[in-house]
Amino acid sequence: MTKPVSRSGTRLLTVLAVDDEAPALDELAYLLDRHPDIAEVIRAGDATSALRELNARRIDAVFLDINMPGLSGIELAGVLANFSERPAIVFVTAHDDKAVAAFDVGAIDYLLKPIRDDRLDEAVRRAAGAQTAEAGPVEPTEEPAKEPESDVVPAEVGGVTHLVPRDSIGWVEAEGDYARLHSASGSHLVRIPLSTLETRWRDHGFQRVHRSYLVALRLVTGLRSTDGAMLVRLRANGASPAVELPVSRRQARELRDRVVRNPMRNLRPAGSADD
Repeated sequence: MTKPVSRSGTRLLTVLAVDDEAPALDELAYLLDRHPDIAEVIRAGDATSALRELNARRIDAVFLDINMPGLSGIELAGVLANFSERPAIVFVTAHDDKAVAAFDVGAIDYLLKPIRDDRLDEAVRRAAGAQTAEAGPVEPTEEPAKEPESDVVPAEVGGVTHLVPRDSIGWVEAEGDYARLHSASGSHLVRIPLSTLETRWRDHGFQRVHRSYLVALRLVTGLRSTDGAMLVRLRANGASPAVELPVSRRQARELRDRVVRNPMRNLRPAGSADD
């Protein structure tokens, strides 16, 4: 029987929720069950039960904990790599130290507990996208949105106006009412508040990490903690050298969140060699 379609025009998903702690499993299943793009939520309290369900029926996506008795979530994902029709894998955990291992086994997302609605929605959409790619293209119901053109910032130096493309900028530093752009072509001071650039560029891969810094996520190569503080490391970018910048406690979680779900393929542990 053909399932009804989701908001995006794809069929609704059948998902498997896996957690060895009953309250956590109940909460995860509840959140998944109320999602409009999910048709059915199946539960499993351990990896063995999960494999039983996966062998019995088609599962589109598995939302699973990492720390479980017997096979861990990471090990279970390794087993699923051998499936001919592999479900999308989303890890759901209270710990952020297994993100690299999670993406090494092909996870499409990594959710930190407590789960936010917007992050769950993003994970479900990614799972639906993975299944759509496997099944083939779906006939679009409307015109796809056009990719916006790259933003350009005019910077005046010695009476000459330089046009600095947003995509060439690695990080931005606040200097009072001004902002210093650290780009592939060098450093440029512009009279634009950092908060304005944060708002304008957030949807284009930039993240505020501190009251004084805005960074391009594509250049992030690592996160590390030192003396109770967090630092984000950016690789060299043309004339701009590799740098480590402080991350405020307020921004730490969102930075980890965004780094994990998008540029994680390029993330290496801090302390590794620069490009």
